[in-house]
Amino acid sequence: MLEWIAELLSYPFMVRALVVGVLVSLCSALLGVSLVLKRYSMIGDGLSHVGFGSLAVAMAFGLAPLQVTIPVVVLAAFLLLRLSESGRIKGDAAVALISTSALALGVLTISITTGMNTDVCNYMFGSILAMSTSDVRLSILLSAAVLILFAFFYHRLFAVTFDESFSRATGIHAGVYNMLLATLTAVTVVLGMRMMGAMLISSLIIFPALTAMRVCKRFLPVVLVSATLSVVCFVIGLGLSYALSTATGASIVAVNLFAFLLFSLIGAVGKRRKPA
Repeated sequence: MLEWIAELLSYPFMVRALVVGVLVSLCSALLGVSLVLKRYSMIGDGLSHVGFGSLAVAMAFGLAPLQVTIPVVVLAAFLLLRLSESGRIKGDAAVALISTSALALGVLTISITTGMNTDVCNYMFGSILAMSTSDVRLSILLSAAVLILFAFFYHRLFAVTFDESFSRATGIHAGVYNMLLATLTAVTVVLGMRMMGAMLISSLIIFPALTAMRVCKRFLPVVLVSATLSVVCFVIGLGLSYALSTATGASIVAVNLFAFLLFSLIGAVGKRRKPA
């Protein structure tokens, strides 16, 4: 076992994938709890489609993909919140409207310019080989910023998550913290697209939170269990991907699905054992 781990870590691309993946998994899990509870869980999926469209346009014009995509996805997150809060377009409809439009724009750009090449497929479905050293440095920096901001504003995010109306009444600027949550989510989605792909990155946001909620009922335990599960499932999925030569993103999602089913079973058994 130790020899296998040493062999895995002997490859620089695996070390890069492990470092970035653990950080992104941690960020996704922490943000995912609030997003799921606020019924914003599909925002990750919508932003990943926007990210793919932006990446496609950036690559077509020879621009730096991540540097272009991050501000575009952050702006899309602001727009999604504005549309939802205005009441003119409901949250799920707003996500569908923006995500499908951005995805179509990206596909059209690709078809007109470069065509569906390897780099585009890496962003669509993910690849641990796609990350360069500069990508890793940027990912570490931004992931650290996300974790620090989440920890610093934890109590405000907690209040806004559970009772936004009461939070506003007590003087908390709920709109500001909703924007903060959307911004952190946008950054996390873009960072995770390299490895998980635009099609699967939202799973890192949704699965750990839902899995933790099968057995935990309070916010802090859910956050802690979700973060732990996300990192563990990522490491196991990455190891399986290396050992079985399977797609990295799909392997990680499969492990998360197994954990969800296992915790659902544990939660169901625990309910039955409770006295009436």
